[in-house]
Amino acid sequence: MGTQDRSGGPDADVPARRRGQGELEAQVLSTLRAAPEPVPAGWVRERLGGTLAYTTVITILTRLHAKGVVTRRRVGRSFAWTAAAGEAGLAAHRMRRVLDGEADREAVLASFVSSLPPQDEELLRKLLQETGASDGDSREEGREP
Repeated sequence: MGTQDRSGGPDADVPARRRGQGELEAQVLSTLRAAPEPVPAGWVRERLGGTLAYTTVITILTRLHAKGVVTRRRVGRSFAWTAAAGEAGLAAHRMRRVLDGEADREAVLASFVSSLPPQDEELLRKLLQETGASDGDSREEGREP
């Protein structure tokens, strides 16, 4: 189905573009990172072009807050929002969520590593050595290596 254009103009039967998974989250996060200070959801909505419903922006911000990539503080009856992590942090959260949903973590990780180009595999090895993860140290308290 196309988007509704009551004027009968050229967009009357143009199919609505479906956003990619996480695209709105990335846009909201990018907007927050560009903010000069903690901002309300309405500010975010305006910077995104004002076409999204206010409730949609609130839902996205709430989901990002649950993922730990944005922070909020109460200001009156609403919240002021701030980016706590960049797009890399959001992507890492998504990767972790996918991994957590798989029964055979070892197979998933082995498949992932074997599919990496050599330079990415080397970078991953270097990062693991730098963080101590290759020695079995856990960066999060209480988490199994």
